[in-house]
Amino acid sequence: MPASEEKPAAKSQSLVTQAYERIKEKIITLHFLPGQYLNEAAICSQLDLGRTPVHQALQRLHIEGLVEVMPRKGIIVQPDNFLEIMKILDSRLTVEPELARAAANRVAAGEIEAGMLNDLRAAATATDPDETPPDISSFTVNDRVFHRKVAQLSGNEVMSDFARMLHERSIRFWYLNMWQTINVRATNNQHLEIAEAVIAGDPEQAASRMSDHIKSLRDRLDKLHRASPGVLRGQ
Repeated sequence: MPASEEKPAAKSQSLVTQAYERIKEKIITLHFLPGQYLNEAAICSQLDLGRTPVHQALQRLHIEGLVEVMPRKGIIVQPDNFLEIMKILDSRLTVEPELARAAANRVAAGEIEAGMLNDLRAAATATDPDETPPDISSFTVNDRVFHRKVAQLSGNEVMSDFARMLHERSIRFWYLNMWQTINVRATNNQHLEIAEAVIAGDPEQAASRMSDHIKSLRDRLDKLHRASPGVLRGQ
């Protein structure tokens, strides 16, 4: 294909990716609220992007479960009720320990450079545990970075992409309801345990520590729900 034909296609795809990332971030951080109807024309205006990339981005977000396309009604931000959130965490419990296991196996096989492992260790404790109150934006960004680094080290792009989608959906309930339960020091310690197990090339320990980490989040969510059944918005 001539270079002149490749450039417009690449530019078009870049605009779709840009629209996808920006709309997704607005959903995750509650600029677009669960249950809110979205207007494509208004989003185009907000993002200063054309209708085609915005439309394609919304279709991708629909596939990932962040928005729902309702015939003759429009597009609505998908509300995640308690049961849906628990399903997301159960799915993470299936996927992410295996990513940690695979990452540790690759370390044991000598496939990972030392610099990447140092980056993983640094990412584990990137959030300041002494900041009061905790900065939820910083916390969620650093949490996302850490889990992505573990996934990248696994070498399994398909499973990593699925884990990314699940993790990004789970970020929303930090903003919705879980912000009051944030314990940065405990999270940092759990991340560090995962990182050290991966760095040591111990696949069983890495998988176990990742499983414990996600279970602790699941337990906190369950306790919050039992204490105040109506606290989880979007139900």
